[in-house]
Amino acid sequence: MMLNTHSLIRQALGIMLLALCAVMAPVSAAYPERPVTLVVTYPPGGTADLVARMLAPEVSKDLGQNVVVENRGGAGGMIGGASVAKAAPDGYTIMLDAANHAQNPAVQPKMLFDTLKDFAPITLIQRVPNVLVVRTDNPLTTVAEVISAGKKKEPSLYYASSGPGGAQHLAGVLFNALAGTHLEAVHYKGGSLALTDVISGQVTMMFSTVGTSLPHVRAGKLRVIAVGSEKRTAVYPDIPTIAEAGVPGYASYEWNGVYAPAATPPEIIARLNQAFVNALKQPAVIARIGEFNGEIIASTPQELDTFRRAEIAKWQRVAKEFNLQLSQ
Repeated sequence: MMLNTHSLIRQALGIMLLALCAVMAPVSAAYPERPVTLVVTYPPGGTADLVARMLAPEVSKDLGQNVVVENRGGAGGMIGGASVAKAAPDGYTIMLDAANHAQNPAVQPKMLFDTLKDFAPITLIQRVPNVLVVRTDNPLTTVAEVISAGKKKEPSLYYASSGPGGAQHLAGVLFNALAGTHLEAVHYKGGSLALTDVISGQVTMMFSTVGTSLPHVRAGKLRVIAVGSEKRTAVYPDIPTIAEAGVPGYASYEWNGVYAPAATPPEIIARLNQAFVNALKQPAVIARIGEFNGEIIASTPQELDTFRRAEIAKWQRVAKEFNLQLSQ
């Protein structure tokens, strides 16, 4: 039997072409092939956790793989951040962080990672103002009364914090710097735990996020004294801002961004960005974030990088001006 030389050559070339295509195909073409872990740098119950668990099902649908939320709180977000910074840059371990991402470099005396060098931005999700809340039966009803009571070193006026260096802690530190008060922080391992003690009366007040405190306000357990945004919010249109109520220049927000370990391939970053941005377009997500006055951003990776750099620079200026360095 004579062999068809031309046929064999064509078959060999075809096999070689397929092999070459396989080699040249992007390494992330099949990404993701297994579940993705989304590390939240705070315990369950706070705004970061709420946002992560709201988005995870939608991102899972888009990626075709489960996105599993894992809470790793502590040290103002640095415990969870350190674990993600050390994770493999393959897109299977990512992080949802809060405003502490930009605040820690300015106020923490000992960082566990390099914020800018160790994380690749994916998207800026949203930002939401903090609100100053007290238990409903607390005698403090205005910012002026808080300032008056807070200027007395004895007895001290205490506020609950989600942890040293966190957005709620620094909201109080900034209030002290601008109002000349001596509010003392009581630190917890998360915003929900801190708020529980405000509701029980163990601590006087808290600079809480709208999302965490809103259900308790609606239930009649907490009262909002003022809001931390530059303008009054749609959620509390009759409540003054802290700035207009006696502390000019005051502004305090929580915001959430998603990051991957540095060196994660650009194509994986782009795929994750697409999935999160698509999730933020879903009507149910838009409605839920709107309920606690969140402003949806859904940025590009480059926009988040620009934003976080500006925030880090801002807090470094504030920390230097008001000597906000943390002691621990």
